[in-house]
Amino acid sequence: MNILLFSWRGPGHPNAGGAEISTHEHAKGWVSAGHNVTLFTANFKGAKNEETLDGINVKRVGSEIFGVQLQAFIWYLFGSHKKFDLVIDQFHGIPFFTPLYIRTKKLAFIHEVTKEVWKFNSWPTPFNLLPALFGPLFEPFIFKLIYSRIPFITVSDSTKQDLTLWGVPPKNITIVHNGIDQPRKKKLPPKEKNKTLIYLGVLSKDKGIEDAIKVFATVNRAQKGWQFWVVGRSELKYLDYLKKKVKDLGISKKVKFWGHVSEKKKYKLLAKAHVLINPSIREGWGLVVIEAAAMGTPTVAFDVPGLRDSILNGKTGIIDKQHSVNSLASELMDLLSNYSRYQRMRVEAVKWSKKFSWKQSILESLDFINKIIEPY
Repeated sequence: MNILLFSWRGPGHPNAGGAEISTHEHAKGWVSAGHNVTLFTANFKGAKNEETLDGINVKRVGSEIFGVQLQAFIWYLFGSHKKFDLVIDQFHGIPFFTPLYIRTKKLAFIHEVTKEVWKFNSWPTPFNLLPALFGPLFEPFIFKLIYSRIPFITVSDSTKQDLTLWGVPPKNITIVHNGIDQPRKKKLPPKEKNKTLIYLGVLSKDKGIEDAIKVFATVNRAQKGWQFWVVGRSELKYLDYLKKKVKDLGISKKVKFWGHVSEKKKYKLLAKAHVLINPSIREGWGLVVIEAAAMGTPTVAFDVPGLRDSILNGKTGIIDKQHSVNSLASELMDLLSNYSRYQRMRVEAVKWSKKFSWKQSILESLDFINKIIEPY
């Protein structure tokens, strides 16, 4: 097949996260299965306009917000390109509205609906008020009016439930969980001498990094001997804000900002840390949760969509149903004060992680796209 994939962010984008990793892994798998894949995505500073990555033809045009959607429309209708057998429309707040202008077979790929995350958008003030006010109003109607007859692929039961509430028939929704690249390990390294909390992911308000810092500050006031590792990319201005926040809370000597690290370093840090913290506002799944679990590191998180799917509460981590900084801090301290409970949770986390692999996920997505195309 010739497959066209529309996505707002692609490989190498400075703000790319778990959804973009997932998209790339599936696309790589489809190429390995003999399909031709073209990824149409947003451009960014320093990126090539066109290149081939892992066999995927990557075309970058326009900005990630609105620009790439408009450019996709113009390019598909008026540009020069091959005939495609399947077009995949990836949602991330704003979709590509392909049912309005594409007549070939289509598939919608979504990790999570946006809902409350709209108010945490990164638009400059006062323009950020537009998506904050109108996003939650118009998002449900996009699904009901434009995508109700389109097959969906998503990564969790939480997102399936949201889609169903917004008018997408359950029979049109297929769940394919994200996988991970299981690291090759003979034996996990010992944990740090000091109790170590780790945050892994893009540093942004909707991902909960500010709450993570507050949780650590609360723990640090109550107990001695803790440290906090913050791992992930951030815009420079926001990073300066976070470092000032850490300084104002008096925990600068206990917090280390690692920035973006290699895959090898990422898994090493996850293995040596005691607990991953993920106080995100909303997730589709929570890829970092499974990566941490593979390293024998449980996760503490708020009870939100996605994280309640990737964490087995009380077995592979803790879901805080009170959704408060103090409660999450208390759960964290209680966990590490009970050695036998913590060790049991580590074992269960590793067992849970082994259920997920990109090989299995790609087999499932291949089977799904083949069924969509079969009538032809």
